[in-house]
Amino acid sequence: MLRLGEKVVIVADAFEQNLPVGEYGFIIAYDRNPDNAFDYVLRVPQMNRNFFVPSGDVDLEEVLLKQEAERVEREALIDYALATHNEKLFHHLMNGDFQAVEEEEETADEVMSQADFIKQVNLRAW
Repeated sequence: MLRLGEKVVIVADAFEQNLPVGEYGFIIAYDRNPDNAFDYVLRVPQMNRNFFVPSGDVDLEEVLLKQEAERVEREALIDYALATHNEKLFHHLMNGDFQAVEEEEETADEVMSQADFIKQVNLRAW
């Protein structure tokens, strides 16, 4: 739950209220009425209006900046891998860490003895 007075960015308009998507606003109140879908009252200074918004329509500015920085970093690494013809780095970036995790799981299954396997099955059965 976001704090009062916190600066947020409108990222969606789920109920088609003509919200200014991409603009910032401030949380000025919580909507605690259980009969509606809205969570916050948001003040948008640029429009000089208040809006009732659900929690999915707003996100913290810091979170959005962090996501954008991660996206830019990933794109830069892909460009570097392509420029240096580093195929291993490129495949790692494009496929993610899933291959490494799958390989670790496969080796862990091979090492497991029959008694350990039965113990795991019994634990999951409960």
